[in-house]
Amino acid sequence: MATIAGLLARMRQDLNDEATPYRWSDAHLQRHLERTIREYSLSAPREMKTMAPTTAGSREIAIGSLADLVRVEAVEWPVGQWPASYVRFSVWQTTLTLLTEAKGDGSPAAIYWLAVHPVDASTLPTRDEELICRGAAGYAALEWANYAIGRVTVAGEETADRYRRWGTTAIDEFWAGLDRLRRALKSRRLYAPAGTLPSQSRDAGP
Repeated sequence: MATIAGLLARMRQDLNDEATPYRWSDAHLQRHLERTIREYSLSAPREMKTMAPTTAGSREIAIGSLADLVRVEAVEWPVGQWPASYVRFSVWQTTLTLLTEAKGDGSPAAIYWLAVHPVDASTLPTRDEELICRGAAGYAALEWANYAIGRVTVAGEETADRYRRWGTTAIDEFWAGLDRLRRALKSRRLYAPAGTLPSQSRDAGP
């Protein structure tokens, strides 16, 4: 499991900032890291499942308790059938509405949803830690280079220009990685929509 301290150490390696006194404080680097975690979360959100009770005689389910919700992927109701019974639904603000003939009966519905990763980095996939660190280090490098304009000596200006070039490349690579993750997220489906032949669907378990 990733930790903020571990990711900050990797950022310092990328930035060649491992010797004290540091060029960047931990607080500055952590701010950039938290930014990249939020941006990463929109392309590769955290996968969640919540059991929410239905209300007898109503098709509406309150989802205000789904913290840091990105979007709802699927709703299973009733729960426990095989094959699973996924139903159509709509979401508006903090209310999910079942688009079904039957109204709720008090039994739970399983809501599959995507959430923003917490900024403590505890849920980040190991495979993407390097991508996130590179993006965060890129933002830090650009920030320092922009701040250094007109405030440093000629030698310092060369360093600032080097950081600017490196930061721009790192951020471009970060966003290219997010684009690949975003395309993969759009291509998957938890279940086959109504009217789609099984051979045309992508089956991926929750």
